[in-house]
Amino acid sequence: MHRHYQPITPANNKLLKKRWDQSRFDIHRKKVMQAKPVIDNRAPETYMHLHLKLKKLQMEEERLAMVERDNRILMEKMSYTMRTKGRVDMWNCYEQKSLNKTKRQRELLRVTHENQAILKRISSKEPHYNHLVWEDEWRMNQGYMANIAKYPQDWGYTKNSLRYSSQPQSYHPIGTGSQRTTRSTQDSTDARNT
Repeated sequence: MHRHYQPITPANNKLLKKRWDQSRFDIHRKKVMQAKPVIDNRAPETYMHLHLKLKKLQMEEERLAMVERDNRILMEKMSYTMRTKGRVDMWNCYEQKSLNKTKRQRELLRVTHENQAILKRISSKEPHYNHLVWEDEWRMNQGYMANIAKYPQDWGYTKNSLRYSSQPQSYHPIGTGSQRTTRSTQDSTDARNT
């Protein structure tokens, strides 16, 4: 069989060349079978302190112990209160006290005295204006207005009393424009007739 073997490289003895090539090929196949991967694609290692957090468990136990201690103290106090009358009367009627009450009272008293003094000064002061003089001046002004008026003051009430009672309108002591034209036209017709 070694005679039919065709080596890749030239050799004097085909039998030895075939054995050498076969041994090299077996070594290669063994290396291929035993080869390890260069890239690590395994799952990462799990660390115990990441899954079991001992510090958190310790803090939780301390908190529970503190709660249990407070509850036990409270239960002892409640049981003592239930067994005896207790030292607290349970009444919450506290009298409200203001720290600046006296200051506010003094301020109120001062303001009251000042107001009474001002009222006394105002009431004892004689008035500066005389209302009797004002009334006399108003009567004099009414007389002046009556002198310069074209129509008498009670003209709208006496002559047109029926008209004003049937049709409510605003009254002007001198008269409206329509009344003036009516009166002036009547005066002019009376003057022509005479």
